[in-house]
Amino acid sequence: MQSFVHETRATRVVFGAGSRQLLPRELDQIGIRRALVLTTPDQVELGQQVAAILGDRCAGVLGSAVMHVPLEVARDAIDAARRLGADGCIAAGGGSTIGLAKAIALESDLPIVALPTTYAGSEMTPLYGITDDGIKKTGRDWRVLPRAVIYDPELTLTLPVALSMTSGMNAIAHAAEALYAQDGNPVYSLMAEEGIRALAHALPRLREAPADMDARGDAQYGTWLCGTVLGNVQMGLHHKLCHTLGGSFNLPHAEVHTVILPYALAYNANAIPQALARIARALDRPQAVAGLHALGQSLGVPRSLRELGMSADALDHAADLAVQTPYPNPRPLERGPIRALLQRAYEGAAPD
Repeated sequence: MQSFVHETRATRVVFGAGSRQLLPRELDQIGIRRALVLTTPDQVELGQQVAAILGDRCAGVLGSAVMHVPLEVARDAIDAARRLGADGCIAAGGGSTIGLAKAIALESDLPIVALPTTYAGSEMTPLYGITDDGIKKTGRDWRVLPRAVIYDPELTLTLPVALSMTSGMNAIAHAAEALYAQDGNPVYSLMAEEGIRALAHALPRLREAPADMDARGDAQYGTWLCGTVLGNVQMGLHHKLCHTLGGSFNLPHAEVHTVILPYALAYNANAIPQALARIARALDRPQAVAGLHALGQSLGVPRSLRELGMSADALDHAADLAVQTPYPNPRPLERGPIRALLQRAYEGAAPD
């Protein structure tokens, strides 16, 4: 039996179609009297719907969340929360919106209630990221963990099918890396494998029938598990590369995770045989790396960094950034092999 430490932090999780209507009850549980509703510019209408549920407990709707949480956007949101007298935030949206709520909480200690509309899983983590001068700086602070998360599958119905697929693959990436984290444990490994299994079975159904509420609910269940392990163990090469590519080259978050995952696993393959066996079992496929590559192909997701707008001329700089700061990874970080990984991911070649 391996030696390990298992620690949990409390987040109240509510599942169910229509459960967004329970928002006032959840605010009462936390003691929030006046909540600022956060969205992206494209989801302001959703913010207004949430405001209608809250009535006079809504301090306002701020539709300024964007990818990778630019520092200036975070500062403006912090100022708005103070100006409007908010004592809590409701993040209605995906990773960009939840990331903005976390930036506010980091500065002000305001509690967060999350209403996820994607499958990214960041709502279950104490991880945050803020981009300043082209560099995405990430960190871990339990103050930014949402106090409550409401998983209402009806809120994902407006998420385009293509984004549903990449968002789900993003969540799978969290669990895949958790299976070989240096501070992992048997409990989180069970959650990671089950999360991958749930998403790998839900996403094809969702692609075929976008209105299938059972498939959307199963995807949220998998997201919850994958996000939970992401928040409690240290990530390695895959997440480091994705943060580098997203923050420094402004590539879309979920799509980058989708492209990079099989290549990062291939890089680490010889050092993580047990993790790969569990991933393969969760996918119900003979091999993990090939299985993830095939799953992506069946879901119609982007297969290369070139498709995402990455410039071939930027690959050298990306490799340099990826090895600048030490971080845990089962295989030592070598600039040459990482540069080769990025080249294959740029071209969409089969993972080694």
